[in-house]
Amino acid sequence: MSSSGVPVLHWNFGIGPITCHAWNKDRTQIAVSASSNEIHIFEFRNGEWQSVHTLSEHDLPVTGLDWGTKTNRIVSCSQDKNAFVWTFDKNVWKPELVLVRFNRAATYVKWSPLENKFAVGSGAKLVSVCYYEQENHWWVSKQIKKPIRSTVTCLDWHPNNVLLAVGSCDFKCRVFSAYVKEVDEKPSPNPWGQKMPFGQLMSEYTVGGWVHRVAFSPSGCRLAFVSHDSSVSFVDSTVVSSKKFSLKDSQKAQNLRTVHLPFTTVEWITENSIVAAGHDCSPVLFVVSQDILKEVCKLDVPSATKSSSVNSALQLFKNIDRNNAAEKVVVALKTLHQNRITQILPHSGTVGNVSKFTTCGTDGIVALWDLKVCYSNHPSLV
Repeated sequence: MSSSGVPVLHWNFGIGPITCHAWNKDRTQIAVSASSNEIHIFEFRNGEWQSVHTLSEHDLPVTGLDWGTKTNRIVSCSQDKNAFVWTFDKNVWKPELVLVRFNRAATYVKWSPLENKFAVGSGAKLVSVCYYEQENHWWVSKQIKKPIRSTVTCLDWHPNNVLLAVGSCDFKCRVFSAYVKEVDEKPSPNPWGQKMPFGQLMSEYTVGGWVHRVAFSPSGCRLAFVSHDSSVSFVDSTVVSSKKFSLKDSQKAQNLRTVHLPFTTVEWITENSIVAAGHDCSPVLFVVSQDILKEVCKLDVPSATKSSSVNSALQLFKNIDRNNAAEKVVVALKTLHQNRITQILPHSGTVGNVSKFTTCGTDGIVALWDLKVCYSNHPSLV
């Protein structure tokens, strides 16, 4: 049982605030980064997580991680302006430097669905789409620059392996073509557009804050993103295309303003449901019903013990003020996570029907959420 009263498995790896994490294919190993230049890989043995590898090629804090399930390769990026592709060989993770060509910190990285390329965002107002050049045996990149006007904060790939969603600090979420003729087959037309040369801007959406995370739905027809104005935004490309919008028509996303603190991460659970989390320290479920995005509930259930601890803390503050005496006060949040959630990742189930997902946060915890259990605590969802 978690401290919030929900049976949520959770682990503290003892390495400090976790900025990002990544799972291997069979979920027996996890890679985590804790605001340092090191990547820690843990393996589940004998009922507990044991440290098996530490990757320390980066010089500054690691900002992004992704573990390819098809190739078993890890890609990482860092504030040191570099990215590495790690290959496991003879019980050692060997790094290959990538020519990302940044003059600012790298901020986010993600493998494409086929894992024949990956994209890296940066503070240099651009995205590098990287692929392996067989002739020279190294990783090279092509860059998407215009019209991005600020730091790229997040990326996500369309299931077709070509389209790339980009969120940035200029209050924009954009969809670009990341077609690389050296490694990709010519893409077929889809609801996001017909012609897709590299770097082509397919769509652009404006929100009220910098974009923290962006995610394509399992079908690739829908796009969700969260921004610092405490909103969750939703786009359905089939609806947009049916209305024959053009880029000049200032396409608008459905923007759902919430009462919560800003979300920092979002993930599709099914084609019609989304989980978002952030500074409120609890995952929140949203659904798309009749093409309208609606908030359902928080998935973390407050417990009576947490509530009473807050009340007792308030009483202690009153006593301090009344008696002018110093007393030790410990205030715990009502949620399992005691600080900002930084990332959500699918854990179990299938694409389009996730049954379990994990969250990590700056409280140093990685939590495994079982949606069946969460639904049982909210009878209206069953």
